[in-house]
Amino acid sequence: MATSRLRPLTWWRNWAKKDWTIAAVGFTLILFLFTLVSNSWRDDDSDINRPFDRSHTVTADLVDLTLFHNAKDRGALCLDGSLPGYHFQKGFGSGSHNWLLHIEGGGWCNTISSCSSRKLTPLGSSKYMERQVRFSGILSSDPAQNPDFFSWNKVKIRYCDGASFAGHAESEFKNGTALFFRGQLIWEALMDELLSLGISRAKQALLSGCSAGGLATLIHCDDFQELLPKVATVKCLADAGRMFLEIKL
Repeated sequence: MATSRLRPLTWWRNWAKKDWTIAAVGFTLILFLFTLVSNSWRDDDSDINRPFDRSHTVTADLVDLTLFHNAKDRGALCLDGSLPGYHFQKGFGSGSHNWLLHIEGGGWCNTISSCSSRKLTPLGSSKYMERQVRFSGILSSDPAQNPDFFSWNKVKIRYCDGASFAGHAESEFKNGTALFFRGQLIWEALMDELLSLGISRAKQALLSGCSAGGLATLIHCDDFQELLPKVATVKCLADAGRMFLEIKL
């Protein structure tokens, strides 16, 4: 009889132990989740207060200056006689056989005085050119910023001859001043160098330039197309290139 009276009490005690165990486990889980959420909020706050680090983005698009090989032997020189240069970023993925060339702008020099001054700047000498430049805009590797050309082989052509890559003066001395007007030779040396880098196998190619670089694009567009495979799609884009017309009355 006593045993039968104790059964309900024993049953209640057994369930109480189970309930306490479940409650303890539940409380532990709630505490763990609360800790995770609290840490997440703390991390979010620290990210908001921390300055945005652009070093990775900037570094990814910093491209080294390459001076022409064998340029001196060919007479392909900047205004001051230094080696010309370019910046090359290799393409990847679907753009590995496509090429984008962009010619730097910077106007012309049209007197001995202006060209003599110019040769003491990056527009007349590779001695003053930045050793690295950031590729942005049409040269960017960011698909959000440059969806059409981000994966292409990209070349920024530095402009240092003062005449849209069109000069070919035999003598560098003008009124006793040493000035090398060798833009055409620079262009030819550049094309030979890019052919060795793989542009000879291009499927698509775009030659572009702004200001004096736009004029250089107009001057060399046909020559550029002739160098590439017949099956390649070749386009030229002159951005604000000025046409200089000399009219004699």
